[in-house]
Amino acid sequence: MPATKLLHTKEEYAQGFVEILIWRVPKPVPPSEHPFKYRLVYIVDGERVVGYDNERGKGDHKHIQGVELSYEFQSPARLVADFMQDIEGVNT
Repeated sequence: MPATKLLHTKEEYAQGFVEILIWRVPKPVPPSEHPFKYRLVYIVDGERVVGYDNERGKGDHKHIQGVELSYEFQSPARLVADFMQDIEGVNT
């Protein structure tokens, strides 16, 4: 069973743009234990300000203004909500 794209959007937002990609995968991307692969990013002037991903070997984590932090994945809906909340936090 191949990966299934659940969401892909790219739009202007605040001073930059947001791109969100979420797939359902047949097997978790180690060390994540859920069946989702994702990449969410907020870019301003060519620089990543906020990013969430679960790359192989690192698991679920986020980047906020150059600092990498662990992230506890709960669901795709919660992922998008948390991402948008972090964007609002850097834009205030």
